[in-house]
Amino acid sequence: MELKDISISTKAAVEFLIDQAQPEAGMVLVVGCSTSEVMGKKIGSASNEEAARTIYQAIAEACDQQVALAFQCCEHLNRALVVEKETAMRLGLTVVSAVPKLGAGGALSAQAFREFLQPVLVEHIAAQLGMDIGDTFIGMHLQPVLKPVRAKVTKIGSANLTMGYSRPKLIGGERAVYCD
Repeated sequence: MELKDISISTKAAVEFLIDQAQPEAGMVLVVGCSTSEVMGKKIGSASNEEAARTIYQAIAEACDQQVALAFQCCEHLNRALVVEKETAMRLGLTVVSAVPKLGAGGALSAQAFREFLQPVLVEHIAAQLGMDIGDTFIGMHLQPVLKPVRAKVTKIGSANLTMGYSRPKLIGGERAVYCD
């Protein structure tokens, strides 16, 4: 895999998601990623720090602080999330004690932990936007109701890409009137 191609695909995908979702200030994008899958290997088998650095930089650049970022760790850290301390405090999230690394947390979450100004791990979040690179199952960290986003970019490297954003629930039945 060419890192340049991974960067271009990642940035294009994030930009498309943000364009579709039109996030408001304070909204959160949760990202799950298997760098093993990105590099054409089985999930959890070949974490790649260069791919993680490339993907992190592309996401951060494309988001340009339009949304808060949350990076999901792997199952070895119970899919905890790396967030900025400010995000955890603003959202009232419970901080947990662990530091993601290769082999226990994942390459991208470890990269985020190094890059963030004041990184912390939290157990749960209810994000409004989601990006899943390599079938890492981020659904537990997304608000209902999720609207899938179908972009031209369907893979990052060799990894499947799925994205979506939440919309308000439609409640009230047949007499209800909904705004757009």
